Amino acid sequence: MITRYPPISVKCPHFLHGGDYNPEQWADTPEIWDEDLRLMKLARCNVMTIGVFSWSQLEPEENKFTFDWLDTIMDKLAQNGIYAALATPSGARPAWMSLKYPEVLRVTSEGRRQFHRERHNHCRTSPVYREKCRRINTKLAERYKDHPALLAWHISNEINGDECHCDLCLAAFRRWLREKYANDLGRLNRAWWTRFWSHEFSDWEQIRPVDPSVHGMMLDWKRFITDQAIDFFRNEIAPLRALTPDIPVTTNFMGVSSTLNYWKFAREVNVVSWDSYPPWHSPQGDTMTACQAAFTHDTNRCLKGGRPFMLMESTPSATNWAQVCKLKRPGAHLLTSLQAVAHGSDTVQYFQWRKSRGGAEKFHGAVVDHGGGENTRVFRDVARVGEVLAKLDAVIGTTVPAEVAIVHDWENRWALDLMQGLGLDLRRSNTVTCMAHYRPFWARGIPMDVIDQMCDFSRYKLLITPMAYMLREGFAGRVEQFVASGGVWVATYWTGIVDENDLCFPGGWPGGGLRDVLGIRDEETDATWPDEHNRVVFSAGNPLGLTGEYESRDIHALIHAESAEVLAAYGRDFYAGRPALTRKAYKQGWAYYMASRNSDAFLNDFYGRLARDLKLRQALPGDLPDGVSAQMRADGKREFVFIMNFNAEKQSVDTGNETFTDMISGGSIRGRINVGGYGTSVIVREPR
Repeated sequence: MITRYPPISVKCPHFLHGGDYNPEQWADTPEIWDEDLRLMKLARCNVMTIGVFSWSQLEPEENKFTFDWLDTIMDKLAQNGIYAALATPSGARPAWMSLKYPEVLRVTSEGRRQFHRERHNHCRTSPVYREKCRRINTKLAERYKDHPALLAWHISNEINGDECHCDLCLAAFRRWLREKYANDLGRLNRAWWTRFWSHEFSDWEQIRPVDPSVHGMMLDWKRFITDQAIDFFRNEIAPLRALTPDIPVTTNFMGVSSTLNYWKFAREVNVVSWDSYPPWHSPQGDTMTACQAAFTHDTNRCLKGGRPFMLMESTPSATNWAQVCKLKRPGAHLLTSLQAVAHGSDTVQYFQWRKSRGGAEKFHGAVVDHGGGENTRVFRDVARVGEVLAKLDAVIGTTVPAEVAIVHDWENRWALDLMQGLGLDLRRSNTVTCMAHYRPFWARGIPMDVIDQMCDFSRYKLLITPMAYMLREGFAGRVEQFVASGGVWVATYWTGIVDENDLCFPGGWPGGGLRDVLGIRDEETDATWPDEHNRVVFSAGNPLGLTGEYESRDIHALIHAESAEVLAAYGRDFYAGRPALTRKAYKQGWAYYMASRNSDAFLNDFYGRLARDLKLRQALPGDLPDGVSAQMRADGKREFVFIMNFNAEKQSVDTGNETFTDMISGGSIRGRINVGGYGTSVIVREPR
């Protein structure tokens, strides 16, 4: 059943459009504030994120608070019909705090305390820093809890997993371990397999997470960092929850950054938001970049079970930190903004509103350039986004009706990153591997969810788990139940190798009870050099109806088909003729095992057959031109289809025999339509 969600805030049941605003940088020239408000309305912006890095302006000296400038800005926003995502300032503390309370500064793994510099460099365990954050947040909540401009709380900024190795953090880690292992050091040693290289611990104080050879310890350290970040976050939001219980709380995630487990963190926020900065117009091509961006959008939508998310930051032009800082080509800003909407965002927001005159980000893209005013290409592009969003109110609160899911699990990624095997270049980021399996569906306009191992699988027809190296507790049992109940599961090489303590399963792979479901035994794995390739040859008359040969590379599992049927075999090397693709009927469902890392052509044809056989829902019928994406949001009655052309050239797209309404122009559409280079069309399929 498709759920329609309420708007992010009942105060504004429309798309939120705006950006990061730093009015304190212009306090000496307050006339710029009034000019900013004029321009905001001209660009159809209705929300501004303010106060993100304002602690030194809010509390220039300890216990001396100066809110007058923020009062003025909040009042001006409200008077002009603009809302505030009011930030807490913990992302960058004032210098007086670092000098007076050095414990707030992080300590490196080598034991050196850092200097006051840059941002995001505080110790999350420090009682002083926690108290200071709680106090400034309390004052903000007390002062603005009833202000008409207050729309949401934006907590800190891009909270990351950077490490602190101070005595406070190490003590907290050891307490965390004592709780996890029931104060049993022997149990910890067994879980970490510390007899290897004589690493056994005889006292909790001996544990220091700086040894990458003890995989279990480093994996637990990553888990602790996430838990400590969440604990710090709860401390931050406690006064906000108490004083403003109806104001939604969010913090801007960083896409699929590996530093924190966002699946766990997402439970703490009312709405997920994230900062999107894909490398548009780079050598990899905009089609690949668009697919990667779509994967990340879908991940962030799924973090709250399909609830619409917030695109908290994007750039209207170029970043200032990329290897090559490319401007967005004409049309690309509307296209990339609507891509976020197509995949579940109910906002389009930017970093930044007005370019800073100095500092590290003075050349980062912004709506208002150093020259000021509205007579720029970028400003017109932003105003166009505001104009289009105003026509899409019917999309607010809708979600993406996916029948297929891919498992991209943070803890599995951590284990793969720690793992020493296959070769440094062959492990490849699990994220990249998942994206390769995601792309055939994206290219067909088939909606897809990106989930983790702990999610519910029951509502999907097809479940894909690329390189599920580590099996978290309960995962294997739920996969077995999914297949037994009629689901189709696709697993790949390097599945079921270790348990959640990063210990290899005894008795052969895949472990954890999955061997019977898949009907195969993985004996050994061959890694190959980049210029070495094998072939996957389909068996005559195989049930998928696929023929011929496909290229395989990098990783080749040498498996035995115990109770599975062989659909394809290797064509070369000493394992020629051994199974490369198998299928097993397991109770009411099917389980496939892909033994090698295969070409895009293989993945496209293989998943194309599964999509056809399972009758997976597509946004549009038929094939889409390369580089064109069609994505769908729905409310249970209407389906909103976003057609997006990531090519510089015009493309012809077949919309089928139905009649659609163009939500931007208001006209009717049937059959083929032309979508311009970097163009977008939003159409609605009415109830039949």
